[in-house]
Amino acid sequence: MGVRQLAPSESAGLATAGDPRRIALAAVWMLGAIVSFTSMAVAGRAVSAELDTFEIMLYRSVIGVAVVVLVALRLGRTGEFATRRIGLHALRNVSHFAGQNLWFFAITVAPLTQVFALEFTTPIWAMLFAPLVLGERLTPVRVLSAGLGFIGVLIVTRPDVGAPGIGLVAAAGAALGFAGSALFTRLLTRTETILTIMFWLTAMQSVFGLVCAGFDGDIAWPSTAAWPGVAVIAVAGLLAHSCLTKALSMAPAAVIMPVDFARLPLIGLVGMALYHEPLDVWVLVGGAVIFAANYINIRAESRLSHRV
Repeated sequence: MGVRQLAPSESAGLATAGDPRRIALAAVWMLGAIVSFTSMAVAGRAVSAELDTFEIMLYRSVIGVAVVVLVALRLGRTGEFATRRIGLHALRNVSHFAGQNLWFFAITVAPLTQVFALEFTTPIWAMLFAPLVLGERLTPVRVLSAGLGFIGVLIVTRPDVGAPGIGLVAAAGAALGFAGSALFTRLLTRTETILTIMFWLTAMQSVFGLVCAGFDGDIAWPSTAAWPGVAVIAVAGLLAHSCLTKALSMAPAAVIMPVDFARLPLIGLVGMALYHEPLDVWVLVGGAVIFAANYINIRAESRLSHRV
């Protein structure tokens, strides 16, 4: 077996694993991602009263295109918009578009804690499909993690009390869509810059949103009251992924990812305060099991990185 070359973010993380100041700063960036994801959920619920999910994605993506282009112009990097992998970009963005639409739908019809808990299964789905997409080996640790994650899903959804609602089905589908997006993104990062990926993400999804939102010949224009929520969705989405990337560039995933679990109790408190949703302890337990499954795999991958 050949020696795997570490990505720059992995190398940086390993090099700074013992620096408590950098780890603390990485945790702050991770908290920024958590606040951004939470803000996007609250704003998504707020605008859903007058916009459907396709319209939300349309306006989010158009704003995203503008932000990405302005940043590229400022940095003098518009040349990075060119790509020879348009087909792979399309696969990545169809997967992400489907997952994001299902997520926006799920947060309007299901308790926020359940949606966020099921979203934690994204890395597990990505791990299971990695052998097909990336040619990676399905190790015993990964199989164990997948099994533990499935147990966590059963705890969250508790299928014995009846068929899962459409919201939970949508949340599970969103996790699958995000997993596909993550796998195709890993393929793209072998030859494409982050700016290239972000440009085609927003550009393609603007077209997808326009086609899907306009399929019935009626695209709703956001009211004055809805525009702030639409702007929050667009900006928070970009900020969330930027903060997450920055955090992982400063500390190993095995060290910093536990902070991400704070999303679940935080969104539970938000659900209680804003929407009078009960804080279901079993959702927290199931989410913890799902997170533990991800953490086991992250730790195993971290040890492998140290060896190579």
